[in-house]
Amino acid sequence: MFVPYGLWANWWKARISYLHKTRKGNTMLTQIINGRILTPQGWLEEGSVLIRDGKILEVTNNDLALIDATVVDAKGMYIIPGFVAMNVHGGAGRDFRECTEDAFKGAVAGHMKHGATSIFPTLSSSSVSDIYKAASVCEKLMAEAGSPVLGLHIEGPYLNTKMASLLYADTIKALDKEEYTALLEKTDCIKRWDISPELEGAHEFARYIKSKGILAAITHTEAEFEDIKNAYKAGFTHAAQFYNAMPGFHKRREYKYEGTVESVFLMDDMTVEVIADGKHLPSTILRLVYKLKGVERMCLVTDALSYAAGGDRPAPGSRIIIEDNVCKLADHSSLAGSIATMDTLVRVMVQKAEIPLADAVRMASETPARLMGVDDRKGSLQRGKDADIVILDRKYNVRAVWSMGKLVPETNTLA
Repeated sequence: MFVPYGLWANWWKARISYLHKTRKGNTMLTQIINGRILTPQGWLEEGSVLIRDGKILEVTNNDLALIDATVVDAKGMYIIPGFVAMNVHGGAGRDFRECTEDAFKGAVAGHMKHGATSIFPTLSSSSVSDIYKAASVCEKLMAEAGSPVLGLHIEGPYLNTKMASLLYADTIKALDKEEYTALLEKTDCIKRWDISPELEGAHEFARYIKSKGILAAITHTEAEFEDIKNAYKAGFTHAAQFYNAMPGFHKRREYKYEGTVESVFLMDDMTVEVIADGKHLPSTILRLVYKLKGVERMCLVTDALSYAAGGDRPAPGSRIIIEDNVCKLADHSSLAGSIATMDTLVRVMVQKAEIPLADAVRMASETPARLMGVDDRKGSLQRGKDADIVILDRKYNVRAVWSMGKLVPETNTLA
């Protein structure tokens, strides 16, 4: 419907007046203008994002500057929601397995500079005592106002020994109901847990953690179709590190069998994540997953180790090396993780896999927010949601990041 400019201008003046009347004390109003804004309905041209008290006050299609607002000129760049990192082991030289507040904060700060404004620290296969330690740290950080840490992600230690990395050899164990129930009765910060679904007791585990509101994911598995179908019914609704550490179509003697990959594809509502660093999977496979699963059922994850986000290289003699911009076991038997950050994933999906930018961003923000149960406040630019905002330039590099309305240090390069 056409609205005469005079009427629109009058409405906007009235809206300005309302915003100023409802202004609380000396809280600052920030207005981001002159950019392409990604909303749940698509791209908004020549609009504004208004921020106050850590929240998105308004997303509007008018970019007239508000009186007394701090105006940020996006200079024609992309204004998008902050990324949700749901599988990340460390960064900036720190590993979440250190189980210290300093390590958590260091790794989180490193990834925030690359647009990750919501983070679920990943604890790879660890002893139960270390899980308790990490949970204690996580709970403390979650309690801090405006914290980007939203919960803990556990991988293992209940893994198929044939499919797990040699790095996990010392911690892999059988499922222990008393062990995991005791843990989950003492902490509620665990939001996701990945195990091998073919292990004895795995289905009971999935049903239990699902009752606790925890996302149950399959990983390091050689499950075939019947295994996956039954696992899905039990509560395993997500496939971690899709295509990696799981078999595809294969042959035993003269007969051919579907692998975990094909089985997951056949579970229409089963969600997946891909390590879209351009190394773990070729662009053709990234496009295939996108084509078959779609934006709503596909997430982008880094699986980043401590070497990501400015971390140092592995020390000489380490079991891990960095070669061709990816982490590998020193014997070259397999990949061991990535050095990617969330913005890297978006660039790879757009530039190499030729996925539309809007969809790539949604798979790094909106979809993981929904799967992790935080989409009521994270994952999209909407009125009332947390002001987690990223500005990308035309080459998809991060130029500014706001977390809960606060500019992340060392990220504003718009000037």
